[in-house]
Amino acid sequence: QVSVEESGGGLVQAGDSLRLSCAVSGVTLAYVAIGWFRQAPGKEREGVSCISSRNGTTYYADSVKGRFTISRDIAKNTVYLQMNSLKPEDTAVYYCATARIWDGGSWTPGDYWGQGTQVTVSS
Repeated sequence: QVSVEESGGGLVQAGDSLRLSCAVSGVTLAYVAIGWFRQAPGKEREGVSCISSRNGTTYYADSVKGRFTISRDIAKNTVYLQMNSLKPEDTAVYYCATARIWDGGSWTPGDYWGQGTQVTVSS
């Protein structure tokens, strides 16, 4: 009954912006942290950003700090990832997933994943 679904990917030029959406069903955002992950060809899966359940505290990978912003709309049960100043190295399949945030501020994916949405940034 828990599901997540990403949307909003596309092909853009370097310096452009995209807004990804993650629609969550089966659980309210007040009870689950949501993370964004990405995987580029030939590279390991990388945690991009995460937002906590209780306070909406945000976390970012160093590679996207200052450029990406994660947010949530409790009423719509949707998490967003605003991606500005996109670079070719941001090209990847982006996944939304439930997440667990640990005491030290690290975060790991949970059991529920979306299907992924492709983000391609041309030079």
